[in-house]
Order: sequence, then C-alpha cells, then structure tokens
Amino acid sequence: MKFDPLILIEKGGPVAVIILVMSVIALAVSAYKLLQFLLARVGRHRTALKAIEMWLSGDHDGAYQMVESHRSPLSRVVRHAMRGLTHGGAHLGAVKDDVARVAEEELRGLGRHLRLIELIGQLAPLLGLFGTVIGMIQAFSELQQSGAVVNPSALAGGIWTALLTTALGLGVAIIFSSVSSWFEGRIENERSTIETTLTGFFANRITEDVARGFDDVTSFQGARRGHAN
Repeated sequence: MKFDPLILIEKGGPVAVIILVMSVIALAVSAYKLLQFLLARVGRHRTALKAIEMWLSGDHDGAYQMVESHRSPLSRVVRHAMRGLTHGGAHLGAVKDDVARVAEEELRGLGRHLRLIELIGQLAPLLGLFGTVIGMIQAFSELQQSGAVVNPSALAGGIWTALLTTALGLGVAIIFSSVSSWFEGRIENERSTIETTLTGFFANRITEDVARGFDDVTSFQGARRGHAN
C-alpha cells in the first residue's frame, strides 16, 4: 500500500490529525532552532580562545577587537568578561557574577523552545496508543454487532487501522526525541566550554594580580618562607 497522508488521516481519525499537526509544529521549531544555532555560531570556539591567549599575553585591545564582532556564545561571554575586567577589574567577584549572568542568558536563549520539541516527542506515542485503544474498541464493538456472522477481513482491517496511530506516534517520538537530545547535547557542550574557559581566564588573571604584589622572584620566595614559618 502506498503512503497517502489523506488515507492516514481518514483511517487514523482525529488522533492521527493531532499527531500530524504536532509533528509539523515540532519540525518548524526544529528548523528554527537549527537556523538559530547556525547564525549564533554555536560550537565555534577558536576565535574566543585565540582572543584569550592574546589578552593574557598583554594585547588587551587586540583581544577585545577579535571577539567584538564575533557572534558565538563563548565570544560574547568572553567579550563581556574583558569589558568587565577593563572597567571593573578591582572588583573581581562582581565581574565574575555578572559574567555568569550573561553566560546563563546566552544558554537560556539557546535552550528556548526546546521543551516544546521534547514535549511533543513524549506525547506522540501516548496519543498513538490512545488512538489504537479507541480503534480497537470500535473494531470489537462492530464485531459484537455483527452477531454470528463475522467477517475476518473486516476485523483485521479494523485492527491494522487502529494500529496506524501507534506507528505514527512512535515515528514522531523517535525523530523528535533524537532532535531534542542533539540540541541539548550541543547546549551542554557549550555550557561546559564556557565554564572551563572562564575559569582559566579568571585564574590566570588572579595569578597575574598576585605576582604584581611582589617586586621580584626573591621577594616572592621570601614571602613564601615567611608564610611557612
């Protein structure tokens, strides 16, 4: 039998229509999220990492210019961190908190509407099973009304028609649960990269700030010995 959406709707009934509408919505949201990830350059970390190397080597202006126009989430967070250190470096704790806020906003934007895809992936098989149960009830109701004269082909046709909604629901669930997991994996990778990069960025600055408190290596070692005593 050839696949025909009209036959699927006719045989599957209202439940099949609901599942198909949900799949169209999930497909549209998935396409939107994919376009968002591409435009936001999610996973493009090289520019930001290179800018951090330049910053730590002392070229602050060049480092900031490198990430100023780059649109990846990591570059935006790093740009905000550099701006905070330039104008509020004396309050490192406040800078860290504000950068963490910006990072959370970036990740929240990437995760927006993903719950809808996940919800459709969870509801689709349940709706399919619901449609199958309704179809089976109707099939056995017709069997009871037929009395002693039972047409096996009609009964079999009613059963496979009822099972269509389960197959449709499972297909939608498999596709969009996988899509949701893929997007969430990309976001989690972005979160891990941002956290690791910012930790290294601020840790290097702390080390530099501590080192500036000593005139030379000898005074630094003397301070260590005094602390040990």
